Amino acid sequence: FTRAVLLLSPVRTGELRWCALATLASAPGEVEIVDRVFTAVFGGGVDPADFRGDRPEPPLSTVDAKKAVFSVGAEPREPGRVRELAVASAGSAVERLASRDFGDLEPGELALLRDAMRRLRLAPPPRRTRRKRATPAGRRVDLRETLRRSRRSGGEPAVLRRWSPRWKPRKLVVLCDISGSMQAHARAMLQLLVCAAGGTRAEVFTFATRLTRLTRALRAKPALAMRKAGEEAPDWAGGTRIGMALRDFLDGYGARGMARGAVVVIVSDGWETGPAELLGAQMERLSRLAHRIVWVNPRTAKPGYRPLAGGMAAAWPYCDAVVSAHRLDALTPLLDALA
Repeated sequence: FTRAVLLLSPVRTGELRWCALATLASAPGEVEIVDRVFTAVFGGGVDPADFRGDRPEPPLSTVDAKKAVFSVGAEPREPGRVRELAVASAGSAVERLASRDFGDLEPGELALLRDAMRRLRLAPPPRRTRRKRATPAGRRVDLRETLRRSRRSGGEPAVLRRWSPRWKPRKLVVLCDISGSMQAHARAMLQLLVCAAGGTRAEVFTFATRLTRLTRALRAKPALAMRKAGEEAPDWAGGTRIGMALRDFLDGYGARGMARGAVVVIVSDGWETGPAELLGAQMERLSRLAHRIVWVNPRTAKPGYRPLAGGMAAAWPYCDAVVSAHRLDALTPLLDALA
């Protein structure tokens, strides 16, 4: 607001109000709030005589890339002269959508968040491998390499060769619930994986009434990846059998080592139509294999939430972290839990 005042040099109260609206109001519903604060701060309020009828209403919500052009009269300056300045609109669509629940977003609104999601990074913690690399700052002496190099100096180990272990990111495995109650949040989480995975090649599975592997489909560009995901998962908006899906994953893929030492993310609201005992038993199996289990449940964002549903109650003791990740500005706890 201060930069707008310095840039536009308003000479009337109305012009000062336009500066306030352009920079402080991000939605039409906030105009009244800004006016009340404006009146409290500047005293006399807004004089209708300060406004010229030919001045256009400044846009209150545009995409970041668009520019709002405000024409400011200069009567004290040359009569009839108008100065036009291109100013980036402060109230962008992304800023408004960032505070809205993913479940309330339309597909087109969710697509607007792709650029913001690309700036995020899903970074699982590193793990030490059995391989090593030569480095002068290594803590361990590479005895074999030191002795081999000593042949050049008459058998005297003139230089100690050192090594340090190699590190690489842990595997990231995502199991995403695409049942009817999780459909909108599942699309948001899958889009986040496509946009924010970066160099991390996450293994992605969806489940409702059956388990489907979508790893290859989600390696395409975001728009194409989401379409492929919808085509390859036939049980979108179906029932929820979390325990059965976990059992199929552990029997088919966990036995191949996919879950061993991995960070496993389960995206589900915990509504289980199958026996809760089966889910508890499979979560216990998974906890013995995985490095960390992070459960994403958008219902936990509600005040006073308790894991009383049978499925969530059975899984809760085996989760290392439970986060909501129900909107864009609530993804930080998820990123922290993964790292």
